[in-house]
Amino acid sequence: MKLKMKISNYVLILSVGLLVACGKPNTPDSLSKPDNTGGYRIISEFLTAGYAQDVLKKDNLVYVATGEGGLQVIDVSDPYNPQTVSLTTDGVKGYSDKIAMVDSIIYLAAGTFGLNVINVADPANPELALSNLGLKPAQNCFILGNFLYTAISEQGVGIADISYPAHPDIRGTVYAPGYSKDVIVTSDTNFMLIASGEMGFSMINISNIVQGYGVFWLSGWCDTPGYAEDLTVLEDQSVAFLACGTAGLQIIDYSDTSNVHIIGSYDGTGYAKELFYKDQKIYMTAELSGLEVVDVSDFTNPVEMGVVDTEFALGIEVDDEYVYIADEDQGLVIIKIPD
Repeated sequence: MKLKMKISNYVLILSVGLLVACGKPNTPDSLSKPDNTGGYRIISEFLTAGYAQDVLKKDNLVYVATGEGGLQVIDVSDPYNPQTVSLTTDGVKGYSDKIAMVDSIIYLAAGTFGLNVINVADPANPELALSNLGLKPAQNCFILGNFLYTAISEQGVGIADISYPAHPDIRGTVYAPGYSKDVIVTSDTNFMLIASGEMGFSMINISNIVQGYGVFWLSGWCDTPGYAEDLTVLEDQSVAFLACGTAGLQIIDYSDTSNVHIIGSYDGTGYAKELFYKDQKIYMTAELSGLEVVDVSDFTNPVEMGVVDTEFALGIEVDDEYVYIADEDQGLVIIKIPD
């Protein structure tokens, strides 16, 4: 009797095991995972010399800040087959994190090592013009007219005259609350808009600026959830979009400086790091969650349009056909925008 029971139990266990094993081939990833890409798809990945942090595109060239790898120039005339044009590391100080460009001059923000300035008039043979420029700790840069504005962490925002772009002339410093991570100056040069880390969104009145100097004051402020890392604005509508870390995308109306307030938000699954606005959409990197695309045609009701998985998405650039991601692990990731 005991022998029969043992045999019966063995047959039952074996049957269950076979049933589970036979079930696996019928549940591939394509069936078990929802397709939420919205038609956005990766068409190429290109490993960079260092950990890709930020990306900027001009014509058929992409410029990538690659951490300890300095500056890498990549030809993307064939986006399915990117090719390295040059790599600049000699003399480049610090950890190249963010990138800005005017004419043929590249500015690399490198934290406590300030800015590195590189002339890429000949992209195949870039020349380091200056390193360790004393705008520190440099987080990000914005260029308007003959001035370079650099978010310098707890110091606020540093201003440099770039009438001679390869040799910035440091001028004044603008105090801002919190930890300045990114900065934009309005086209009329009346306001400086800042992603201020734990302090959210700040507006500094710089209307009396003269040659980079002046007396400036806080004219508007909005506390945001999360940690304000990056921003972009629709100046004609007085709307700012902020990437706020664990709090995702926050949309702010700053038309009334006495009542700067959040009007919409989108909380994705990752850590909102950097964003780009184009055609009523926000393209936002989210570190481990890759690329998140959000429809913001209605500011008060952002809607997810697509998510593309990458390993650790940081910097972003968008043109009419492609999204370019600086991914710390994968390098340069190029994503096709659906027709």
